[in-house]
Amino acid sequence: MTTPAVRAPHGGLRSWADLALAAAGAVLLVLAALPVERAGVGAAETAVFRVLNDPTVLPFWLVWPAMQLGNLLVVPAAAVLAAGLRRWRLAAGILLAGVGTYLAAKGVKDLVVRGRPDGLLADVVVRGAEAQGRGFVSGHAAVAVALVALAWPWLGTRGRLVCVALALAVCLARVHVGAHLPLDVVGGAGLGLAVAGCVRLLIGRPA
Repeated sequence: MTTPAVRAPHGGLRSWADLALAAAGAVLLVLAALPVERAGVGAAETAVFRVLNDPTVLPFWLVWPAMQLGNLLVVPAAAVLAAGLRRWRLAAGILLAGVGTYLAAKGVKDLVVRGRPDGLLADVVVRGAEAQGRGFVSGHAAVAVALVALAWPWLGTRGRLVCVALALAVCLARVHVGAHLPLDVVGGAGLGLAVAGCVRLLIGRPA
């Protein structure tokens, strides 16, 4: 059974799945934000952080490139790639979702005040340059998830698996290098899903 869809005025399709994606992302963001404390970290979140941060599974020179897939610079690069494949609607959506997610993450950081792991916990392993600013949410995780969720209707099965793996790598890498706590990346993922759902409703998607 397929989800009912309506044709957008400019030729794309919209469906209830896009609205559900935006709503689910917003709920995930709120649920991740509720336990966040300004001056402390819960026991469960601390335990998860230790598992991901303490061991050195891969050398940093391998982790760093994966982490940069959530960098804002990936947005124009992905848009150019989509335009080169004549996916004009996707290219426009990538720019809108990428920039929108980045700005929304800045707004959430002002609403949910939380520091970086090394300012809240002892014995944090910081790999690479020390992250600055507030920790909730992870902008890298938000941008990576937003781009994958937006491009989902344009991707085949293999492309979806690869992109999900890359987005997951970004989220895990941000915790591994000591830049974020687990709820930071969960909240970032929720924000990315919410923005992607809204953009898909705005621009439509392929049949």
